[in-house]
Amino acid sequence: MKPNVILSTLAATLFAAGAHASTPYMSAEWATQACQGWNASPQLSNELGAKWIKNDKGRGYKIIHMFRTDCGVDSKVEMKIVSQGGKALCASAGPVANAKLDYDVDYQMHATTKDWKSDMNPATAMMFGNLKFDGPKLEAMSVMGPFKAFMTLASKVPGEAACPAK
Repeated sequence: MKPNVILSTLAATLFAAGAHASTPYMSAEWATQACQGWNASPQLSNELGAKWIKNDKGRGYKIIHMFRTDCGVDSKVEMKIVSQGGKALCASAGPVANAKLDYDVDYQMHATTKDWKSDMNPATAMMFGNLKFDGPKLEAMSVMGPFKAFMTLASKVPGEAACPAK
């Protein structure tokens, strides 16, 4: 799917969800909106539904933690991705519910607010240290198109500059 179609779908989803700038960027509320955007993105839900989501050590889910470096690790939010109908769907998002990650299958990412909002290329951002990343790096490299779509999603979900409450 072309990027402009993906962004149009995302914009419509966020508008319908009532996304507004009074929600702090990368807060629990923001994560819920990002979850809806994930499910509306064919590049994320469809392309990651074939192989990526199946690397879950039999748990039935993958966890993604993310936070803004300038707001601190205590501002971390979580997305839980599950396999459903051949798709990788975001089942829940918000405050961290799974504190212990298994970095063979789960991900943790953090960057400055400026870098998150820049729609950065994930490979370049990791190489230059703009995106700190823990998790299965080879797996991430094998799904660079959807990984880029995730970074675009993160940059487009609106939110205010104030750090989320801890």
